[in-house]
Amino acid sequence: MKITVQSIGLTPHEPLESHIEKKVSKLETFYDKIHEGKVFLKVENNADKVNKTTELILAVPGEDIVVKKTSASFEESLDLCVDTAKKLLIKKKEMA
Repeated sequence: MKITVQSIGLTPHEPLESHIEKKVSKLETFYDKIHEGKVFLKVENNADKVNKTTELILAVPGEDIVVKKTSASFEESLDLCVDTAKKLLIKKKEMA
């Protein structure tokens, strides 16, 4: 699976990028037909401390899986995205 990371208005540091690679690549163990994983990182423009948004798009046959979560850190929002995507992939595999 090819993983691309796009960040809007920031430059992700190396530990964050390797965290993304590790977490997203693990999703292949739940569904082996993922073509591509796209991760979008964005800092929301609000006064709230919970302003780090991660959007995960998995290109799979049929409909793409899109998950978007916002939390206090990119690592946390990525973990939430991966957990939700994992449940959706398991459901998709069971329906196939």
